[in-house]
Amino acid sequence: MSKKQKRTLYRILISGALFFTLLILEKTGALSALPELVRALLFAVPYLIIGYDIILKAGKNIAHGQVFDENFLMMIATFAAFGIGEYTEGCAVMLFYQIGELFQSYAVGKSRESIAEMMSIAPEYANLQTEDGIEEVDPDEVEVGSIIVVRAGEKIPLDGVVVEGESYLDTAALTGESVPRKASVGDEVISGCVNGEQVLKIRTTKEYDDSTVAKILELVENASSRKSRMENFITRFAKYYTPVVTIGAVILAIVPPLVMGYPWGEWIRRACTFLIVSCPCALVISVPLGFFGGIGAASRIGVLVKGSNYLEAAADVDTIVFDKTGTLTKGEFKVQKVVPAAGSDQDLLKLAAQAEGLSTHPIALSIRNAYLEASGGESSDLSEVGEEQELAGRGIKVRVGEREVLVGNAKLMQEMGAAGFTDGAGKSDFAPGATVVYVAADGQYLGRIEIADTIKEHAAAAIQEMKAAGVRRTIMLSGDRREAAEQVGGALGLSEVHAELLPAGKVDQMEQIMQGAEKKVAFVGDGINDAPVLMRADVGIAMGSLGSDAAIEAADIVLMDDDIRKIASVIKLARRTLRIVQQNVVFALGVKLAVLVLGALGLASLWLAVFADVGVAVLCILNSMRVGMKK
Repeated sequence: MSKKQKRTLYRILISGALFFTLLILEKTGALSALPELVRALLFAVPYLIIGYDIILKAGKNIAHGQVFDENFLMMIATFAAFGIGEYTEGCAVMLFYQIGELFQSYAVGKSRESIAEMMSIAPEYANLQTEDGIEEVDPDEVEVGSIIVVRAGEKIPLDGVVVEGESYLDTAALTGESVPRKASVGDEVISGCVNGEQVLKIRTTKEYDDSTVAKILELVENASSRKSRMENFITRFAKYYTPVVTIGAVILAIVPPLVMGYPWGEWIRRACTFLIVSCPCALVISVPLGFFGGIGAASRIGVLVKGSNYLEAAADVDTIVFDKTGTLTKGEFKVQKVVPAAGSDQDLLKLAAQAEGLSTHPIALSIRNAYLEASGGESSDLSEVGEEQELAGRGIKVRVGEREVLVGNAKLMQEMGAAGFTDGAGKSDFAPGATVVYVAADGQYLGRIEIADTIKEHAAAAIQEMKAAGVRRTIMLSGDRREAAEQVGGALGLSEVHAELLPAGKVDQMEQIMQGAEKKVAFVGDGINDAPVLMRADVGIAMGSLGSDAAIEAADIVLMDDDIRKIASVIKLARRTLRIVQQNVVFALGVKLAVLVLGALGLASLWLAVFADVGVAVLCILNSMRVGMKK
């Protein structure tokens, strides 16, 4: 409990003790002999102890032109109650309102715990290695390429590569996983992880502002600014609702006595009831609290949701579209077969490895690794590699020595008119599910290299869990050969497979899927080459790859450990959040409307008004807290 909450609790206890003492004396008739002014002053003591801050806030807001808020409503209603001699009711309203506010503050604090845990990943310092030894500095001061030392139990302050040492990293704050990950020389590590038992020396690869931890913290801090449609509705509703009911209360207090000659005290009492009930705090607090609880619950399982609007959209998803490589498959390509049209396997591999020598694509890496293994550890010679041109969705054209080399798919070979090339798609001698890379030089087809990827272990189970969660269609988009894509789709039980797509074709296909969808469409990709589709989808879900910059920037929801089984959990969590928020709206509006009518007719006391305000708010807050509870 914070210091502010403790002070409020002490005020409630002191004010409550005084109030209930006076209430007992009032009910036993012990105060009946006192003058009215003395009775008013006695009740004013607990009233001011508990309510002075509300009065001050109302005064400040009025001075700044912000009249109609809950502080103003509480002040006017309790002042009016004192004005007609209802001291116990006036004091009770303020006391129970503050109890509700304390409960609300505590509930918000509990819902923020998961977010606070995420914020705790922020490093406080970095141990910079200098010529004079180890210097403790601010992470902002560390330049790219510097060597930092991370001792056992310390947070890794910046992204980098391990240059000395071996240890295990606790990634729970980022991924929700309790199993440590091993880090040794040559491994990339990201900021925010906690080092295990051994000292690591790390060469930094990013400045702090560009590091994983900084990007995640920025995402978390900005999450509350992206409001759901329901939150925006409640904000607009309260903006007009509060002035209307305030004016209605004034009319209720003045018109009947002036026009019909009714007693002023009775109608002022009804107006007070009307004012207290009209306070919209149950809606204004419980709705965002519900969404905040949902975002916090998601963060506990290693899923970052960029705002309540995305959580709301996820609740309405019935179609999920997947990228293949790195999402449903591991993206760990390995050469399965080399089929030269002429010459040896080694010659074909060498030329392809030279052409792909500067590429960072997983397929290029697999070709280079295959040549490295086939040549007994001899790296491909890149000294002859010249101008390179990437041909989107088809492959690359590279100058190797005096030769113009093409490495890519069948479309590239056909487009460039490679002599001797015949599309072997569908042939029985292809490796099952293989991605085929064709090689040509100076317009002559030289052969093909077949590279296979493997399906992720839990991908099939994840698809079934999504279907069980209510996802109607599961679709895969891929730039790979149709046979390879369809084999993956069949193994996973996907509804549809669209293959051999260029990057622009994926966006076009996504447009068609969204036009035919009944509800929202989500896209799941690695966030690197799928950014256009991620941004076009109703909900973009990125495989975070433990800190992929593109994933964090392009997506609406980020799976920090690439486990697509969490997608079903997020959808169920989003639907549960929305259901609870809708319950709060219906319950709060229903009770308030009923008591407003009863109050206007003189059938509701101030005590019932207190329940309709504070009681309903507490019940809605309790209901909202269910969102973050573990099931």
